[in-house]
Amino acid sequence: MSRDTLSLWNASAQEPEQVDAFPADTQVDVLIVGAGFTGLSTALHCAEKGLNAQVVEAEQIGFGGSGRNCGLVNAALWLPPQKVREQLGDTYGPRFISQFGKGPEYVFSLIEKHQIRCEATRSGTLHAAHAPAGYTELQGRLAEWKRLGEPVELLDRAAASELIGTDVFHGALLDHRAGTINPMGYCRGLARAARGAGASISVANRVTSLNKESGQWRVSTQQGDIVAKAVVLGTNAYTDKLWPDLHRNFTIINYFQLATAPLDDSAAHILPGKQGVWDTGRIMFNVRRDAYDRLLIGSMGKIVGSIDSGLSLRWARKQIKRLFPTLKEIDFEEAWDGQIAMTPDHLPRIHVLDENLFTSIGYNGRGITTGTVFGKAMADMLTGADYADLPLPISNPSVVKAAPFYSKLYRTAFTANQLVQSV
Repeated sequence: MSRDTLSLWNASAQEPEQVDAFPADTQVDVLIVGAGFTGLSTALHCAEKGLNAQVVEAEQIGFGGSGRNCGLVNAALWLPPQKVREQLGDTYGPRFISQFGKGPEYVFSLIEKHQIRCEATRSGTLHAAHAPAGYTELQGRLAEWKRLGEPVELLDRAAASELIGTDVFHGALLDHRAGTINPMGYCRGLARAARGAGASISVANRVTSLNKESGQWRVSTQQGDIVAKAVVLGTNAYTDKLWPDLHRNFTIINYFQLATAPLDDSAAHILPGKQGVWDTGRIMFNVRRDAYDRLLIGSMGKIVGSIDSGLSLRWARKQIKRLFPTLKEIDFEEAWDGQIAMTPDHLPRIHVLDENLFTSIGYNGRGITTGTVFGKAMADMLTGADYADLPLPISNPSVVKAAPFYSKLYRTAFTANQLVQSV
């Protein structure tokens, strides 16, 4: 694996990790499990509403998908808007599309409000067509976004090549709502903002059990117990067995990234606007350029080998050569992977697991906007908002019985894909 135990972002984020001692044997309004996008957004918004919020994290801030994310602040979901409307119906469908279409704007508004140092760019993201069929798919997405009045633009091959610096893609959909960030910087910035609003954050402290007592929750942790009026589980793809079977409500998909050393002027033509790129392939691929002129390249699967040798390194070298053949041989600095919680219909969920016990889960690879927006929704629920006004209907947990099988199957397929594309 990487020389850094988590990700490039963990090493390069300008925001420091700021935490508090765990206040054992006290009582709080809301106890939040997990210090990722969801948990920290929930803590921030709860604290701003006057609630006494306590975050408990088993590892460190951003340890899960939040600190391993590739950093694309995309609007909405992988699903096209017409598919979302078809699945959610005429009430929730348009509402969800509207609220999540504004997700990047809300993320960037928090970054500006709290002066979060996270290398934010607002030059859009590019959904690139990996084949002619992908371009046809993008034309369908464009028509729907234009009908909804959203600022998206379809680029032909030449225009996409100018923005990306390669002509291998058949065109791209430029989403002007979107952008990129250092996700760990954003995560730690949310933590700083939450603490500034009055929340408390404890790390290296796993929650071991939840027990309801006299209408409240006794939360046991490695550092002691605390009593909470309400509990929010903000663990998404890193959900463990704390609540029965919740970890079986989605399929785990791994996603990996490799980061180069900073590039010189010979790479000035590559993503000069710093847009993040993701493609239309069934096994998704991404590439972006960070604030320090590193290229980040990734796909579905796990790191095989290390930053110094192995299959994933060969794959990354091959892909960069395919995309940008004029580049000289480059060095890689970091390699890492993370987990994505995929649901059968590719839609996230909001669950009320018990009285005053909530979770949002199944982000399908869109954690930055989804976690931020759902964190706000959790705070609204805890302060009396009508559940009918949520961006999604409340649903009951549903075990995906074949999830372990599919996780192994996908892992094998993704490793095979790395092997084929490394030849």
